[in-house]
Amino acid sequence: MEPSIPNGIRLGRFRIEDRMFVGIVDGDEVIETDQTSMEDVLSHGFAEKAIRHPSLRVTVLAPFPRPSKIICIGLNYRSHIEEMNWEVPKVPIIFTKPSSAIIGPGDDIRIPQMSSRVDYEGESAIIIGKRARHTDDGGSHIFGFTCMNDVTARDLQKIDPDWTRAKGFDTFAPMGPFVSGQAPTRILTRLNGNIVQDAPLSDRVFDDAALVEYISNVMTLEPGDVIATGTPSGIAAMRPGDLVEVDLEGIGCLKNRVVS
Repeated sequence: MEPSIPNGIRLGRFRIEDRMFVGIVDGDEVIETDQTSMEDVLSHGFAEKAIRHPSLRVTVLAPFPRPSKIICIGLNYRSHIEEMNWEVPKVPIIFTKPSSAIIGPGDDIRIPQMSSRVDYEGESAIIIGKRARHTDDGGSHIFGFTCMNDVTARDLQKIDPDWTRAKGFDTFAPMGPFVSGQAPTRILTRLNGNIVQDAPLSDRVFDDAALVEYISNVMTLEPGDVIATGTPSGIAAMRPGDLVEVDLEGIGCLKNRVVS
């Protein structure tokens, strides 16, 4: 069975009381499926159940809370490359975030004590649907797309020899709210209601399929793995009390509050 999401369907992982399930977003309601995790959906598909919940009664969770890896792409939007005064890369710049950094919609981004500047980076993220190793058909390995915030301790990024510490703190990978099989075309990031990032995904140097193909020649991509595909221009610092929203057309809006 090839994992796929039918056109127009958005899937999410939800909790109601102490029970978790994968659901279909249908307007102001969520329809339960027969699966309890997105990993089960990747393995077995899903079917609707005749149970509906008002959206206000359920808690939305990160769709994939512990993938085997999160691969991130640096300097992939031409606007961001210009903003950072770098040259356009000839191959994708890849780095990783630990899955322990993942939080879901509505969870708090925590500013670590050892950093004095923490930035938002709104991104479109790929979810891998089937194992990819040395593939030349990257698009066929994509299950869906979701929103991600590649939170970054900018001051630490500038002084460390690599980006692991700056990118890897707990809560530095907000993800969600939903997963769609339809690729988004535009990304918006808002800080306290003001648009701070606004770009078409066509501004990227490397598209989704090319990224899967390149990374799969470096490491095997497993079902559920996440690829964050880069951020456009407009990055800036967040402060305690701020509300950050990453909005992808056709997927939803990922909202997280910043705390100290």
